[in-house]
Amino acid sequence: TDPPRTRLHVDSPLAEGQTVGLDHERAHYLRHVLRLDKGAAISVFNGKDGEWLAVIDGFGKGWCSLTVTTRRRPQQDGPDVWLLFAPIKRGRIDSVAEKASELGASRIWPVFTRHTDPHRVNLDRLRANAVEAAEQCERLTVPDLPDPVALDKALAGWPEGRVLFLCRESGAARPIAEAVQAHAGRPAAFLVGPEGGFAKAELDDLGKLPFVVPVGLGPRVLRADTAAFAALACWQALAGDWTADGADARPPFRSP
Repeated sequence: TDPPRTRLHVDSPLAEGQTVGLDHERAHYLRHVLRLDKGAAISVFNGKDGEWLAVIDGFGKGWCSLTVTTRRRPQQDGPDVWLLFAPIKRGRIDSVAEKASELGASRIWPVFTRHTDPHRVNLDRLRANAVEAAEQCERLTVPDLPDPVALDKALAGWPEGRVLFLCRESGAARPIAEAVQAHAGRPAAFLVGPEGGFAKAELDDLGKLPFVVPVGLGPRVLRADTAAFAALACWQALAGDWTADGADARPPFRSP
């Protein structure tokens, strides 16, 4: 039997026979947007217990109840790669959350640099975009989205052993493919600056940190969101789960 096309992330524990209640927004989506009815099967995941089949028990005013039945896939850890990015304008920042989730980022972290504009981030909207992308792309986890912080604060608590690839527009930098392959097997992160670029003082400070590796993304100047997608795609192809060992496990492409 083909798996259900509808897939939802839930916060509830998942196990055979477990009852899951959905809020008004999710209930409305299932009943009035997808026009599903009692007895319809959907897939659910929570980032901890794998992916499960669930059957709609019924709808009420502002709620929907599901019963979990059979586990489709056991829980698996996703790639250990972070994206740190300077917030950009609305619309494009939503795209960053969506596409980074699709590209397997385990953490999507807005950081404020000296040239960052705007200085406000709607984290709830970013999380909603990341969750929706995770539902669509078949991943078993949802990216972590920490509260935005100043770049220097993010770097001050940097975890030991995680390499930070600094995406540079100019200056001394290793080709990204060469740098990623040299650090394959290590937890990784990418730092993408604002549309106006990093301040010279920021680049000087970053250059003094032992865990920072400057990388170049080719001869063309990329927009900030494009640079983020390109960097994650390169890492996935060379060191992530796009490698040959995971090729058979990748889901088919989905239409929008």
